[in-house]
Amino acid sequence: MRRSLVAVAILFIFTLSCQWRQRSAAPVQEEAPVKQDTVYPLGFCTDSFRVVNGVVAGGATFSGLLSSLGISGDETYRLIQASDSIFDVRKFRAGAAWQAYYQDSTQLKYLVYEEGRVRSIIFHCKDSLAAWTYDKPVERQEKVADVTIHSSLWNDMLDAGASPLLIVELADIYAWTVDFFGLQEGDRFRVLYHQDVCEGEVFRINDVEYAVFSRADKDFPALFFDQQDGGNKYWNEKGESMRKAFLKAPLKFTRISSGFSYHRLHPVHGVVRPHTGVDYAAPTGTPVMSIGDGTVISKGWGGGGGNTVKIRHNSVYTTGYMHLSKYASGLKVGDRVHQGQVIGYVGMTGTATGPHLDFRVWKNGTPINPLKMDSPSGEPIQQQYLPALDSLYKFRSHRLDSLLNANKLITQ
Repeated sequence: MRRSLVAVAILFIFTLSCQWRQRSAAPVQEEAPVKQDTVYPLGFCTDSFRVVNGVVAGGATFSGLLSSLGISGDETYRLIQASDSIFDVRKFRAGAAWQAYYQDSTQLKYLVYEEGRVRSIIFHCKDSLAAWTYDKPVERQEKVADVTIHSSLWNDMLDAGASPLLIVELADIYAWTVDFFGLQEGDRFRVLYHQDVCEGEVFRINDVEYAVFSRADKDFPALFFDQQDGGNKYWNEKGESMRKAFLKAPLKFTRISSGFSYHRLHPVHGVVRPHTGVDYAAPTGTPVMSIGDGTVISKGWGGGGGNTVKIRHNSVYTTGYMHLSKYASGLKVGDRVHQGQVIGYVGMTGTATGPHLDFRVWKNGTPINPLKMDSPSGEPIQQQYLPALDSLYKFRSHRLDSLLNANKLITQ
């Protein structure tokens, strides 16, 4: 009995061994690799061509560039016709980079024109003439900035690790609230925003969602909220518009060279007399803007004030702009002007020791200090949006604080 069991066991093991050998001897079926098509970002293999790099010179034209690269006038015309839905030759700009790809020493096959930081236009210059676009990958990043003024907004923004491009966005948002040329040491900006990065370089600031400007322990928050009416998109926490009736300043200036005073020593005549305005030092030709909507009530020579424009904004306020080098083209008495519209250019006409704008404000006919002028807000947010605005304000203010605290922990 025992011998029978042993025999059965041996037979079973032998059978398994044979099956294993058969499997081992059978050829292994390997899966054929899937053939991948090579994708070239520009639409062609750049390595197979000779490349010439260049930059569009001032005054150059698209057809002129093609001619210099060896393309005939007839081919240029047909290429422009074939690519008119992709590229407008009138937008051909000086300073733009280009790359020419030659199939041999003389035959231009492709031209790559860098229309902007992200987009390039590729022209197929031989045989089947055509054009197409290529956009470089763009990364959108959520960022925060916490900038305290010590020297200048530009330097302090860089020291805080933020892009100077953010200054432009903040200047637009706070144009009615903050005098960016009169920032004081200790002023502070905290900002929650998005930025676009291409090839490691920040090229655009997008969606400043929430910002807070602080001065002397007083906060001025600005919240992005689009109520889809085509108007203002920034509000404070109460739903009041960040856009005011009047701008803080009528120009981009270098410094305030003289303030509002009834006892100023005149720099030319050397006698004490009132100066019921603010002098903004700026280069000749700097654009001067109307600080608010209004009507031009006078334009002409103002004696010591030189070329002068006066604008009545409403039944209360009138403003004056003096020492202009010239007026905006076509400006005339009776014209309706809008806030931010250029009405003239800085000069030193009349009695002046250097180029500057003498800016004046009258309230009910009485001169007032422009730097202390109260500007009423624009239309508040529509009532039905207030609950959503309040929720968004709480969320974004918390988000800003959380990200700033997280950054502090990382840098500690």
